[in-house]
Amino acid sequence: MKLLEERIKKDGQVRPGEILKVDSFLNHQMDIAFIGELGKEFKRLFADRPVNKIVTIEASGIGIACIAAQYFDNCPVVFAKKTKSLNLDGGQYTAKVHSYTKGITYDVILSKKFLGPEDRVLIIDDFLANGCAVKGLIEIIEAAGATLEGVGIVIEKGFQKGGKELRESGVNLHSLAIVDEMTDDSLTFRDEE
Repeated sequence: MKLLEERIKKDGQVRPGEILKVDSFLNHQMDIAFIGELGKEFKRLFADRPVNKIVTIEASGIGIACIAAQYFDNCPVVFAKKTKSLNLDGGQYTAKVHSYTKGITYDVILSKKFLGPEDRVLIIDDFLANGCAVKGLIEIIEAAGATLEGVGIVIEKGFQKGGKELRESGVNLHSLAIVDEMTDDSLTFRDEE
């Protein structure tokens, strides 16, 4: 998606450790009109899928998923929490997820009352690197007996293994921008495979 690539080049910052900061428009301060365009693109990419629920992971994916949901007939957005909370009641699905940017492994939790066999799920998230978050969400979706319709990622780090592994496993994955190479002063993008 050229619009996204141009915005990343304009406002993104490459940091040591293969970190791409896009916090000025995507995952700290959010440019709502711009993210609306991303939501329209996700709808175009998954228009043939009978999505009735969007699933994401706390925290950066929530806003993106909510804005995208309005283009999927306002289907509900459910997010997996990264910490247990006193207000989580009833049964829960859990999966272990390793965070690339934080360097820690944590349990993600999703209430069983919000996901079941009748659900046709689209996962939406801001970044895909090694694929741990998406794989954890897929594990939860499978445990619920729900159907995974696809995975929509805003920015994929194509030089890391996550996208390749998910595609090879048969996941219907679409990334709006794939960063093929990052150096301190440049980014190289490639078209989706």
